[in-house]
Amino acid sequence: MSQITSLFVRKVLGIADDTIDKDEILLSMGIDPDSSVDPKLMVSAPDYYAFLEKLAVLDEDAVTIPLRAGAAMRCDDYGAFGLAFKSATSLHGSYRRAGRYARVLTSVANYEVEMTPRGGLMHLYRVGERRLGMRLSNEATIASIVSISREVCTREFNPLAVYFKHPKPQTTTKHKDYFGCPVYFDSDKDALLVSSEMLKTPNKLGDESISKFFDKHLESEVLELKDSETLDQMVCKQISRSLSEGVPTVSDMARHFGMSSRSLQRKLSDQNLSYRTLVEKSRRLLAQRLLQQTDYSLAEVAFMTGFSEQSAFARAFKRWEGETPRSYRLESLSK
Repeated sequence: MSQITSLFVRKVLGIADDTIDKDEILLSMGIDPDSSVDPKLMVSAPDYYAFLEKLAVLDEDAVTIPLRAGAAMRCDDYGAFGLAFKSATSLHGSYRRAGRYARVLTSVANYEVEMTPRGGLMHLYRVGERRLGMRLSNEATIASIVSISREVCTREFNPLAVYFKHPKPQTTTKHKDYFGCPVYFDSDKDALLVSSEMLKTPNKLGDESISKFFDKHLESEVLELKDSETLDQMVCKQISRSLSEGVPTVSDMARHFGMSSRSLQRKLSDQNLSYRTLVEKSRRLLAQRLLQQTDYSLAEVAFMTGFSEQSAFARAFKRWEGETPRSYRLESLSK
């Protein structure tokens, strides 16, 4: 069944008119009004779209619902997804991570960055009938991406253009004011266009604990090395640096060391090693340290070791250690 995180229901209700009975709406969607916000709690996509349509009738300024909801979003609201987004080294890395981790928020939408001569297009792909509810949801999603981009970017963030497939609403003045750029409706895509320079901009790395952990992790690796690093040690170190943005390809790694993929693979083969083996080793060692030395959730450990889903990480870890990540952590704490 198609699902969307209940987080979005909460955030949209947070900006809705106070005359609306918000508790009643939450209860009607199976959400306890007194419970804490849980991004993992899902609602059906049709119910979410119907909720937006109902709200559009009740709210006096329905056109700006998605803009207000998007503006209210912060990385910390998203749980592991937000942690992945804000701890990337650049905005481009944040967008790539959004593509990887979208599934923790929804099963009906995907993201992809397409580089064009004008810059990077951050595409939103969503299937289904484009009724009002989906249209509002698409606008809120793009508005949310802009909001958290402004939160993490070290420069003033403004996109070059915004595109929506659906027809324009009665007024678009507030859209242009919010996005700070031209907004095109009846387009062939739902997307955000960002300059290449902006994509390369370093992020603020708002979660300093992650940055400090990786610094400590890499520093300890250096201390464990002998006087001179071997190629496999350098490769493992670079893999560890890159994992939270996804497993780097052999071509990515070769490019970092200024050689061709074939040359890197041949040099590793001369040491009876393979790139795949080094990736596994790097993931395993990093997972061990995260479980032993931090209190990050298992979902967060999964993304920091390059897995898009916690279940995939759990299977890999059990293959490595013969036990679950949770059991391994508990045993480490008891020692």
